[in-house]
Amino acid sequence: MRISVTHSTIYRYDSPVWPEPHTFRLKPRQDAAQRLIQHQLQILPAPAGSVECLDQDGNLVLEAWFDSPLAQMSVASSFTVETLRENPFDFLLTGPGAAPLPMVYPELLGRALTPYLATRGLSPAARKLAERTLQQSGGQPMAFLAALNGTLFDSFAHVVREDGAPHEPETTIATREGTCRDLAVLFCAAARAAGIAARFVSGYECEAALQERAYMHAWAEVYLPGGGWRGFDPSQGLAVAASHVTVAAAAEPSMAAPVSGTFRGEARSRMQFAIAMQADASPIPPAVI
Repeated sequence: MRISVTHSTIYRYDSPVWPEPHTFRLKPRQDAAQRLIQHQLQILPAPAGSVECLDQDGNLVLEAWFDSPLAQMSVASSFTVETLRENPFDFLLTGPGAAPLPMVYPELLGRALTPYLATRGLSPAARKLAERTLQQSGGQPMAFLAALNGTLFDSFAHVVREDGAPHEPETTIATREGTCRDLAVLFCAAARAAGIAARFVSGYECEAALQERAYMHAWAEVYLPGGGWRGFDPSQGLAVAASHVTVAAAAEPSMAAPVSGTFRGEARSRMQFAIAMQADASPIPPAVI
């Protein structure tokens, strides 16, 4: 499937501010599940300098810095991606992935996955959710993930909150409602309580093309031996396949934010954004070499 997105954001300030260096995570990653056909990113006023690089999670990011104050900054990202994974279950679980939960990764792999396994500060409510789901699924990894995904989709009201950080799992459980990012954080917490490495993902999904107002989307990825990182979308109750475009993934949601940065100065800021999306499921002709 070809998915094209244009995403524009304008940041306005009551008075000129001095921007500190900013990180832009708006370029979709290229991996086994998606191929980046084209991407353009325009920042106005233009930064004094910038560099593309990979961050700690392998996301494609632009680090930019500025040399003058500004009262407004506009960021326009446009891209076309070909999504490749039609079957989200096209793998065979191996090693610890085939054993009952809690999952115990081999030592070296476990060390590499440490940030995604962290349970320090995990709320009792999230642990209880994991325990109930373990009982429901018989401790089988794929059954657990499917049951957790289904529970968050069926038992929680889905709401829209245009800005702000994701809620903590305890808040989402107490209110029985959440945005896509709230439910993604809760899914990660419950998965980690079962010993499954999990991380937060930001990106887009093609259902937004049918909505009156489109938003970025968030879901979770878990690391499954034999399958690698695999996505689960609790706000849609499905395993991630060809309808999602991954932009960034990280152990902490703030490390996958589309734009990160601060400014010097006393000013109030306002943000305005617009997202347009097109999806085309017609076959893509093979490239001529």
